[in-house]
Amino acid sequence: MIKKWGALFGEKKQKPPPIFERYVPLAPSHQNAVDAIPGWSTSLPPEHGVKAGALATYADPRIAWAIQCYGSLEGREVLELGPLEAGHTFMLDRAGAQVDAVEANQLAFMRCLVAKEIIGLPRSRFWLGDFVKWLENSEKTYDLIVASGVLYHQRDPLRLLDLIAQKSSAVYMWTHLVWETHMPPDDPRRVVFSPEVEEHLFHGVKVKAHRRTYLQAEANPAFCGGMQDEHRWLDHEDLFEALKAMGFHDIQTAHEEPGHLFGPAISIFARK
Repeated sequence: MIKKWGALFGEKKQKPPPIFERYVPLAPSHQNAVDAIPGWSTSLPPEHGVKAGALATYADPRIAWAIQCYGSLEGREVLELGPLEAGHTFMLDRAGAQVDAVEANQLAFMRCLVAKEIIGLPRSRFWLGDFVKWLENSEKTYDLIVASGVLYHQRDPLRLLDLIAQKSSAVYMWTHLVWETHMPPDDPRRVVFSPEVEEHLFHGVKVKAHRRTYLQAEANPAFCGGMQDEHRWLDHEDLFEALKAMGFHDIQTAHEEPGHLFGPAISIFARK
């Protein structure tokens, strides 16, 4: 028996069934896309009218300084290690660079894609995976490598430095490091230093490395550290000696923060 239209859906207004969780029953918007990926740390340019995280990395003075140090990026090939949520990519793209941005964190990678859709990054491509393996396997070389906030998250930071030196004649880094007596006390909510200091022979110079752990911080969707629960901070003076040993002799520094909340930090621009 074929029911009439009204009988099939009910003559009286009925309560609709619940919406499946994977769907968004709202008018389409960029905010919906932002809200679909949890854990945002950074904000997007205000002209786009969306609310994400708090840090305005799209206008980061550290990246502006790096661009100033390098010179014009118009048409230059840039490799960005760990773009997080594309704020720095935005600055590099707007400066005219052709950017490969490699991100291993799956949620961060998806946030980058959302950001690209909203703000538009015509000269940039995002790649999901380990940037160490990218450097090891790619034959491509770059005019500049941007490594902001990644060196101190590496289990083997010296290996990363070596690969950077092989693939580019210029590098910008913002990193935490061990800087004399400026280290804050261990915070059991975040990280812990190993009491043993490692010493490595690297390109003929001795470099001290300090092992740390994340203490299960990766359970937070906003976690943006390394891929393993083990990473090493390098000694302040040893890092500069390592750069020189690899052929980086034009070295500039800025944003020196020995009293940074999360440990001493510095911006370094180095060119061969």
